[in-house]
Amino acid sequence: MAKGKDVRVTVILQCTSCVRNGLNKTSTGISRYITQKNRHNTPTRLELRKFCPYCHKHTIHGEIKK
Repeated sequence: MAKGKDVRVTVILQCTSCVRNGLNKTSTGISRYITQKNRHNTPTRLELRKFCPYCHKHTIHGEIKK
């Protein structure tokens, strides 16, 4: 029996302020988190407030393409 597309997909969340600022001189990288989302419940791109160790504060992390 053929299986359809998975409902739960793995997504990567990336800090939007690190990317927007073009990597500040003090920061050494870009904060990324890996999580899962339900494709039926959230068809749009996922955005969560997570802690960014490079910005040293809570910022919005947005979903990126793999």
